Amino acid sequence: MPTPRKKTSLALFIGGMTCAACVRHVEGALQTVPGVSMVTVNLATSRAAVEYDPSQATLADLKKAVEDMGYSASLDVDELSITGMSCAACVKNIERVVATMPGVSSVVVNLAAGTARVEYAPTVTPLPDIITAIGDIGYGAAEKIEGQAALDREQGARAEEIKKQKRSLIIAGTLGLIVMLGMFQPYWILADFVPAWMNNKVFLFFLTTPIVFGPGRQFFVNSWNGLKRGLTDMNLLYATGIGAAYLIAVINTFFPDTGFGGHDATFYEAAALLTVFIILGRYLEAVTRGRTSESIRHLMKLQPKLARVIREGIESEITAEAVLVGDIVAVRPGEVIAVDGVVTEGYSAVDQAMVTGESIPVEKKSGDEILGGTLNKTGAFRFRATRVGRETALGQIIRLVEEAQTTKAPIQKLADRVAGQFIAGVHAIALIVFVFWFFIGFEAWFTPDTRLILTPYVLTGLGVFGFALLTSVTVLIISCPCALGLATPSAVMAGSGKGAEYGVLFKGADAMEATARLDAVVFDKTGTLTKGEPSVTDVIGLENERNDILRLAAIAEKHSEHPLGEAIVRAYREKFGEPDDAESFEAVPGHGIIASIEDKFILLGNRRLMATNGVNIEALESEAARLESEGKTAMFAAADGKLLGIVAVADTLKATAARAVAELKKMGLKVFMITGDNTRTAAAVGRQAGIEDVLAEVLPQDKASEVKKLQSQGLKTAMVGDGINDAPALAQADVGIAIGSGTDVAKETGNVILVRNDPLDAVAAVQVGRKTLGLIKQNLFWAFGYNTLAIPIGMGVLYPFTHQMVSPELAALLMATSSLSVTLNTLRMRSFVPAVRREKAAA
Repeated sequence: MPTPRKKTSLALFIGGMTCAACVRHVEGALQTVPGVSMVTVNLATSRAAVEYDPSQATLADLKKAVEDMGYSASLDVDELSITGMSCAACVKNIERVVATMPGVSSVVVNLAAGTARVEYAPTVTPLPDIITAIGDIGYGAAEKIEGQAALDREQGARAEEIKKQKRSLIIAGTLGLIVMLGMFQPYWILADFVPAWMNNKVFLFFLTTPIVFGPGRQFFVNSWNGLKRGLTDMNLLYATGIGAAYLIAVINTFFPDTGFGGHDATFYEAAALLTVFIILGRYLEAVTRGRTSESIRHLMKLQPKLARVIREGIESEITAEAVLVGDIVAVRPGEVIAVDGVVTEGYSAVDQAMVTGESIPVEKKSGDEILGGTLNKTGAFRFRATRVGRETALGQIIRLVEEAQTTKAPIQKLADRVAGQFIAGVHAIALIVFVFWFFIGFEAWFTPDTRLILTPYVLTGLGVFGFALLTSVTVLIISCPCALGLATPSAVMAGSGKGAEYGVLFKGADAMEATARLDAVVFDKTGTLTKGEPSVTDVIGLENERNDILRLAAIAEKHSEHPLGEAIVRAYREKFGEPDDAESFEAVPGHGIIASIEDKFILLGNRRLMATNGVNIEALESEAARLESEGKTAMFAAADGKLLGIVAVADTLKATAARAVAELKKMGLKVFMITGDNTRTAAAVGRQAGIEDVLAEVLPQDKASEVKKLQSQGLKTAMVGDGINDAPALAQADVGIAIGSGTDVAKETGNVILVRNDPLDAVAAVQVGRKTLGLIKQNLFWAFGYNTLAIPIGMGVLYPFTHQMVSPELAALLMATSSLSVTLNTLRMRSFVPAVRREKAAA
């Protein structure tokens, strides 16, 4: 009787469904996958429940079937905190183990952040199983917590790691110093004040053994845990190096006639100092690596802990996490605002610099939005909470930065592939080196006056086996690609944090790298380069005062709902207050307004309205033409059949638009503007902004096609936009840059979000991206450069000419220095200010 096949169930999150037809499409696509026995798609929850036979179908098959239909498919995503990683090999080991578990779709491990992002089906493989699997190979794993608790735990874990390595360093360093004094007692002037018994090999054995099996024990345990699963990492290199140096010293101490060099080849100081320098490197890494993530910790610290809410008329202080949407929150001068909301009463100035980067406090009155994490400066006010917890603007910024830091840039994937193969390669090289020096090199070039660099040692008594082993161990130690593993993630962490500091949120490391490589930037006009709402730009009078013309126009338009009319009323209110009511009012579609004011028959509109009512506009025709050539809408004003003047309205450029365009051009990028406006208006706005390449009269659905045309010319193109109609172009572009004040659709689609409504931040995004990519390249140069130079030297290529070899302890010091140089180079990002923001920073 055949054994029934085991079925597996999981839930896929489907993106892009809008109607019942989409449901049918997704169900149909999944049912075509062999092995799928049941599919139920729920449009309301955007989930597809699937039952399938894992021996016939994989997760990749299910996702591909959905994605081929034009929808997105994803599983649950969780983040884990990982401890115990030290190099790129650790990253590869964890990714390899987790990725092969059933139900896991993808896993991305970030060495610098100490995190893993796992997309998986919890019904197939629960999260505790994944945590256990990571623990089985020697690393610590726990579900990542958020907010202040995460900050506290992350700081606690880092402090514990620093404390552990510091304790090991003190023990190993103290004993290692005594071992070194004992080993070098016969040399230099040490014989004058160091007693001879300290050079006794048995005494040195008892000093070195606690170092190797105390502070050095971590390397043997971790490498054994990996080997049990067939995995290798840096710990194996360390363990091999320390173990070989210690073993040969012990053999030559207690069995000097076995042919390994005798008493003259007891390198206890090599085993001791090797351990000291490796631990020193780990200690310095633990200290400095934490500083690359200071930006995200700075953001988290902005989150207030307490809020003063008013419920049932009683004011009480509660934790910020306990605030509910709809709560009325009271804020006093000098307090940090707990959550996002809308001011209901009161007035104040709020410093938003910590969230939006605005240097000047913003006035807030009833009806204005406020952001959690910002600082109330002067007045007291109350507001209604609209977004709390992770939904606040600050919470979303933190989430986006965290997500960006858990992704990998394309350039990092290459480095990881190289580092992942490095360990096996290093062992192969070390074996070849041993064989070469054992069978060929020793006989050909060894001389009795051979020395170890920076030591007084003369390796006269060292036999062929000891020499070959010593060289082989040095290669193992000096080759560790620790710096390679840190090069990219540490730079990405620093870059994403720096971007957030200046209001630029990268959704991933790939977005950061793509932004750095841009050739062209396409700006949407309305709401991106311009303010997005019309305003009065000119008032021209024939005989009447301009203010009087504006007053009559405002009275006539007071009850109009047309955007141009609203602009006129708003301009009058800002200067003179509320306009009077018209005695009568009539909107003439396509022409303008007819109103009766103060017994006068007022006309406000275009040429057709004037012509229909017999008003001669010849006196101001040339002015009207000039205004229209500048992209403005000119409205004629007349009273009792006599022309009074012109009121011109236009959607004006943002204050920084022209400078943003100029800065991008200065950086060598091509700048385009795209709009649905007519060619004359578009050209006028383009001239004001300094953009020669204007794509006018482009329908919303065609914007993506225009971006595609630029890409077909080989231009890596960014689209900057804010509206729903920009979403297809944002998705098509190599980098979609969404203005933060824009629609949620635009922000969801964009790869980069600008927190403020400022075109200059698009420039800052490119500058941060370029700086980060430059940092990554520098780090990789140092990391690869170190190994390229160090490995041949460790192999002894210079020995035939110098008769000096690199000792294992010096190799360990060089290896630690390489990691430190990469980390310190990354820390330079802390002082980086995007060039476009330097004036403000200096002010």
